[in-house]
Amino acid sequence: MLNIADALYRWCHEGRPFALATVIQVSGSAPLPPGTSLAMDTDGNAVGSISGGCVEGAVYELCQQVLEKDEPPMRASFGYSDDDAFAVGLTCGGELEVLVQRIDPADQPHLTTTLEQMSTSLPVAVAQVIDGPQHLLGLTLSVFGGGGDYDGTLGSRQQDRAVVTQVRALLRAGRTARVEVGGDADTCPEKLTLLVHTQAAPPRMLIFGAVDFAAALSQAGRFLGYHVTVCDARPVFTTRARFPHADEVVVDWPHRYLEHAEVDARTVICVLTHDAKFDIPLLRLALGLRFGYIGAMGSRRTHEHRLERLRAVGVPEEHLARLHSPIGLDLGAHTPEETAISITAEIIAHINNGTGLPLSRVPGPIHGSVPVTQMPSASVLAA
Repeated sequence: MLNIADALYRWCHEGRPFALATVIQVSGSAPLPPGTSLAMDTDGNAVGSISGGCVEGAVYELCQQVLEKDEPPMRASFGYSDDDAFAVGLTCGGELEVLVQRIDPADQPHLTTTLEQMSTSLPVAVAQVIDGPQHLLGLTLSVFGGGGDYDGTLGSRQQDRAVVTQVRALLRAGRTARVEVGGDADTCPEKLTLLVHTQAAPPRMLIFGAVDFAAALSQAGRFLGYHVTVCDARPVFTTRARFPHADEVVVDWPHRYLEHAEVDARTVICVLTHDAKFDIPLLRLALGLRFGYIGAMGSRRTHEHRLERLRAVGVPEEHLARLHSPIGLDLGAHTPEETAISITAEIIAHINNGTGLPLSRVPGPIHGSVPVTQMPSASVLAA
């Protein structure tokens, strides 16, 4: 749903009914993750994609069917067909399950507000019923960031409370995921499977060191959807003109800035100064925090000296083991731009439990069991 939030908001704002097809489960080498959607309005206009083109035609026909005949939500599965190469299926060899439903904005008025928040990148999560009683299939409930208010209903206050508790946790973590609720008297009597579409604030990339490598890395980080901060204590180097792609350029001692920065499990920290007077106080603090990735630039000799100094100031070995240094994957990089790709490639591999090896050398499906995480923004997904 995030990938087409702008178009869906426009249709809801105009009161235009539409059919929404959402990927609710994938396996194998399916090209797009759960939560990706395709939609069609009553004039036959289509937006989005759920398979990169493999099964779009068949899903389009299902959208026409639920719109023209006003049919209830339906589920459809698509996979590779060995018997007929031209049959509807995923030529990449994966399988996906799709929920196709008709949405009339008048029946779910909260969706207009929700999609408006999504299209402006404000934190919001939408819980969509993808399995359960037929009368609840396709219903949505929205939880908003900040105060955690919610809108919409799944039929009863008991069910709504059970769902909101789960959704708030996912919104805090910035994760899109399937969850199950209910089935017992303590929560709600009807067991429901939900796909929670989550748009949290963008994850943060903190780059310490106002060097040429930081300029290239800030551009790469912003392209990946991070909110990028460049920080250095030297004002002559730490200027907006040198780092036009950074969201923030801060003149401060790195460890002092980090003491007050908002850091969570999605934050990545890149230390590019390779200067002990900056690195050691910063890494001593950073390695004790909760974050997604931390790497430090420098030669292997610099790395060994850095470890000795960190041990001397009391950093435990289990914290040192979290440090990626020398930073980046072995791509043979030399230029700042190549080094930025090396660093971001390691970040992606670390966050998604990837091997960092060429796909030609990795057995099994190309798209393995990758965790479904918060996607940066609708514009990035649509690119």
